[in-house]
Amino acid sequence: MNKPFYDPEKSYDENYEQGPFGDLADGVDLRESFDYAQDRPKYNFLGFKINTPFGIPSGPLLNSKFCKAAFEKGFDVIHYKTRRSIEFPSNKHPNVLFVDVEGDLTLQRAKKPLIASKNTEKDAKDFSITNSFGNPSPQAQVWMEDMKKAIESAGNGQLLIASVVGTIQAGFRDDDYHKDFAKTAQFAMEAGAKVIELNLSCPNVANEGIVCYSPGAVLNICKKTKEKIGEIPLLIKIGYFSKEQQELLEGIIKSILPYISGISAINTIPAKVLDADGNQALPGEGRLTAGICGASIKWAGLDMVKRLKQIKKKLNADFAIIGVGGVMDVEDYLEYRAAGADVVQSATGAMWNPKLAQQIRQKEKTKEEIISQFSPAAV
Repeated sequence: MNKPFYDPEKSYDENYEQGPFGDLADGVDLRESFDYAQDRPKYNFLGFKINTPFGIPSGPLLNSKFCKAAFEKGFDVIHYKTRRSIEFPSNKHPNVLFVDVEGDLTLQRAKKPLIASKNTEKDAKDFSITNSFGNPSPQAQVWMEDMKKAIESAGNGQLLIASVVGTIQAGFRDDDYHKDFAKTAQFAMEAGAKVIELNLSCPNVANEGIVCYSPGAVLNICKKTKEKIGEIPLLIKIGYFSKEQQELLEGIIKSILPYISGISAINTIPAKVLDADGNQALPGEGRLTAGICGASIKWAGLDMVKRLKQIKKKLNADFAIIGVGGVMDVEDYLEYRAAGADVVQSATGAMWNPKLAQQIRQKEKTKEEIISQFSPAAV
């Protein structure tokens, strides 16, 4: 198995300072072999031309070093890790563990604890992991300067998206919390972000909870943020909505259509995580439950993409759909595209396979060559 570009054996701070690792950090810029400078980007996304509708969601790209390395490997639509308006520490190490899941992690199965370990015998396209960081963030001025570097490292047909979240602070009421999302988004705009995403679905912060299931909060946050960032496209990142929550999902989307340009789904599926002895696997208060990502949640991401597409058609709405969850290989990418995702992203799969973007680009290029053989000009 390849060494992941985020090293689970090191702390978040060590990864931030020393990473990325593995093949992502080999210094080879594959964009030269892709002929990015000569190729015209062929895909439209939120008004931007991109080379391939594939990239990495908010999570594993900790800073400009990680972002630059991802761009160099051909990940064309990437997220700078979620940032806050204030400095905020990471959850205690470890943050990433392998979890024992056979098949799909359904909502019913997620009600029972999962067993975590530092190693796995599974193939790189079949495993799942915990993802429990808590949205750590440097001071705003620090990440703003670094985000500028990350944006500048984008090549032709590449796009960086800034992910932001609000922070509950002493004396805050709900409205203050919502305003803090908008404040952080404004910081990202000032750093040069061309697209901003509101992280409304992180399960790994004990005191803030998952916002995306609260219609009033989602509407207020989107409205306040849009007032701050103007014409910059606004995305929201949501978790999985069960079939019983379809009406809730549709109602939320209908209410925020004037403010958003796209929806990313999903984040993770929360589950209790224990060690082999039955103890809490991740140290610290409020960390018995952690977000699970990887192969076992693909079913949920695909399901949400299909249902978002249905809602889009029903409401005669125009918003982009970013499909995330369990994208471990090229076939997973193709499934998401067929389901209706405008862009597909991979975190776990990309962490262990930094050649995934290259493999997908080659698949897209082969498809284009086959189509061109049957075009009127070629006949």
